[in-house]
Amino acid sequence: MHKNTNTLVKAIRLATLAAMVAPVNVMAGGFSLNEQSASQMGVANAGATANPENATTVLFNPAGMSQLSGTNISFGAAVLDITAEAKTSSIQATGAIGQAVDGGDYRSGGDIADPAVLPNFYMTHEVNDSIDVGFGIHAPYGLAADYENDFAGRFFADKTELTAIALTPSIAINNGEGLSMGLGLNIIYAEGRLSRYQDLSGAVLQATGDQNLALKAPEPYADVEGDDIGVTFRVGFLYELSDRTQFGLSAQTGTELNLKGDMEVSGLPANLGLPASADERVEVPLAIPESITFGVRHKLMDEITLLAGAAYARWSRFEELDIVSREGGSGSVSQILGGLSPTQTPPDPINHVTEEWKNTWQFNVGGIWQATPAWAFKAGYAFDESPVDEYVTARIPSTDRHWLTLGAQWKDVASGWTVDAAVGTLIFDSNAKVNDREYSHDDPTGDPVSLSSYQAEYDLSAWSAAIEFSKAF
Repeated sequence: MHKNTNTLVKAIRLATLAAMVAPVNVMAGGFSLNEQSASQMGVANAGATANPENATTVLFNPAGMSQLSGTNISFGAAVLDITAEAKTSSIQATGAIGQAVDGGDYRSGGDIADPAVLPNFYMTHEVNDSIDVGFGIHAPYGLAADYENDFAGRFFADKTELTAIALTPSIAINNGEGLSMGLGLNIIYAEGRLSRYQDLSGAVLQATGDQNLALKAPEPYADVEGDDIGVTFRVGFLYELSDRTQFGLSAQTGTELNLKGDMEVSGLPANLGLPASADERVEVPLAIPESITFGVRHKLMDEITLLAGAAYARWSRFEELDIVSREGGSGSVSQILGGLSPTQTPPDPINHVTEEWKNTWQFNVGGIWQATPAWAFKAGYAFDESPVDEYVTARIPSTDRHWLTLGAQWKDVASGWTVDAAVGTLIFDSNAKVNDREYSHDDPTGDPVSLSSYQAEYDLSAWSAAIEFSKAF
């Protein structure tokens, strides 16, 4: 028993450390992540709320803990590699006074996404015949994009990062007659970064009246970093219709994270009487959507299990991406930007990006073939709607996609260990058509407020692989 405890402690430490340092990329479901479990990834998460194979049910449906005996752990990691690059021939970029924006050797910005590692750890424990408790550590949301410095759309995006870690304590209660209910908390720590280059051509033209000088205006660099902690709630139900068929339902509340930190602008032009750099305390509100997921599992025969599910997410909460002053507009960045504006007043917010995302559905189906007592093979398909609609930005180029997955599971009954491995590929419906413009916070869906623009089509592709180790004690 002491040996098992040491193994459990090491697994928790490893998963926590990996989650803290892992970069995150995403191209599925807004900035939420699908790659949370190799055992469920093998069937494209089909019927995950109704198929509690192991301790990962803490995440998908806490009510599923009622069908696990004793103590269970599951831990592993997924690798997600996304290719996202603007097609050079499609790029059109203009500055604030209508000038063409050059991109040098890296006009397209290159491949903006690096491979990411997404770790996870889950544990459940049977308290008695009616009550089970559980705990999870996972990365529910994430985003990472990094363009080259001379990217043609650099006035709209440079670095975009979101890393989120969730701790998920959960409890399940069953009535002994096939109905279980579960409740869980997601305690989310998130940190983010937004950066871009500033186009001062309009301000220089206004200040000097010299268009040639305006075309040679420097490009200051704006960099924002912040973090926050938020909480969402998850409730789940699991109902066994028969020994072959059961249904699961899981719902999660939304919240808003306020990523508080600092904004620094460097490389300001001295010839306009400005300091070399300025900084200000700011926050970036970030909406986390409500969601509801339904699943069904049916054993067609002893060797064949069919799975299906659907998920709905209220991404329409994400209407804008704003940088808001925490100094009431009296900070140095707000004052400098106000001094460069025609109205001579600090902007509120400091920066606004219209998002206006839409609510989305994900539909998935999958199957499991229990070839032998030790070996099972899995396959799955999911259609995943993109929440990005009319306002497709360089920070989050996205379209609808199809997710195809394969998985294998090996189980050693004697030791209680199970190993799952899965691979998947994302096939995008079409090229993502980015159309970045500057809009007013007061009229976010009205006419653009400047001549600045960036249009391009992006080639998108992605693959993922995951491994998971589970043990029942």
